[in-house]
Amino acid sequence: MSSVSIQTDDFDVSAELAALRAQDGRVGAVCCFVGTVRDRSDGDAVASMELEHYPGMTEKSIEAMVAEARRRFDLFGVRVIHRVGLLQPSAQIVLVAVTSAHRGESFQACEFLMDYLKTQAPFWKKEATPQGARWVDARVSDDAALARWGIEAAPQAS
Repeated sequence: MSSVSIQTDDFDVSAELAALRAQDGRVGAVCCFVGTVRDRSDGDAVASMELEHYPGMTEKSIEAMVAEARRRFDLFGVRVIHRVGLLQPSAQIVLVAVTSAHRGESFQACEFLMDYLKTQAPFWKKEATPQGARWVDARVSDDAALARWGIEAAPQAS
């Protein structure tokens, strides 16, 4: 089972994990990552974050990431949820959850998918700070994390 959702609504982590592993006796490991909106970025207070995307294109991009994770790791289920719209600090922004027979595959696949999402998924993020609104670019550390999987980050548009 694989599922990708781009949505404005919040998600229930417990319900998502239960659905992912339901009725699958092969599952010996469930690994998940939940990302939240921070209240600070680059030393500045963040009042909110707004995320934009291209419907259809974003889902296809993430589905391709999931297919690559399935090629690399022995997974039973994958669930990716990414929120868009206006989000406040502490709000859940992303869920990546995977199931497999053993923890090693689950940990690696979850980390692989997050590294890919941080650099390759077509989202545009804008933070509201006391100094004004600013667009958020991928960090060098995010590109380095992706590179360890043998994937080069796409060049940023100027």
